[in-house]
Amino acid sequence: MSFPSSKKITRILGAELDKLVTLPSIWLTLTGTFILNLLLAAAFTSVGLQGAAGTQSILNIGLASMRYLQAGFIILGILATCSEYTGGQIRTTLATIPWRGVQLSTKHFALAIITIPAAFIMAASGVLYTFTMMRDTAVVIEIDTMIKILLGATGYLTCTTLLSAAIGALFRRTTPALVVLLGYYFVVSPLTRDFPTIRNYFPDTAGYYMYMPPSTDEINYLTPMQGAGISMLWTLILITVAIVLFRKRDA
Repeated sequence: MSFPSSKKITRILGAELDKLVTLPSIWLTLTGTFILNLLLAAAFTSVGLQGAAGTQSILNIGLASMRYLQAGFIILGILATCSEYTGGQIRTTLATIPWRGVQLSTKHFALAIITIPAAFIMAASGVLYTFTMMRDTAVVIEIDTMIKILLGATGYLTCTTLLSAAIGALFRRTTPALVVLLGYYFVVSPLTRDFPTIRNYFPDTAGYYMYMPPSTDEINYLTPMQGAGISMLWTLILITVAIVLFRKRDA
């Protein structure tokens, strides 16, 4: 089977992007995640105002919701790939786009196009809310530092979404993929906190260093670049495995 031309790849990308944009569950997930993030930001900011606000950083409080915010992006990634298996839509897709590896690769790329701005807006909205409410009490961080950390948070949420999409492609069903990923991020990973040497190489822990605000109270086992490298490596490995299996399995 011949490889599609660059023009065909552009059309495939457009088709995959169109499918994601017109999928109601994608927008419901993003809207729900945005609202939840603002509610959590308000809650953490309220706690900060009642406590020793003078010693706290706006970034620490504004990004405190990231642990919960990632759940929405996990769901987003899983829905992006598992939705096509509902009602056998994947068969129609493959009849139109016979290049399986290209199809799944462009789906991930289209998902990244949607995820990057959404992740930045959500991460920035939490920080902006906290800044608005605590600008006179909390320790303010320089703008360039804030931008770097917000970009790191955006990168982490994007990697998490793409990794989740790869897991969704492996399981092909929403519920099992959700159970595995949410179980890992919210149960298994926290239980390994007593083993930092190993845990730092997990995708979520390594990703944390991508946006960890500067602090003298925490030990930085990894630099932001190292954290980004490990997180991206996990994502690329899982996407590659998903593509290989997708090419070998029946639709």
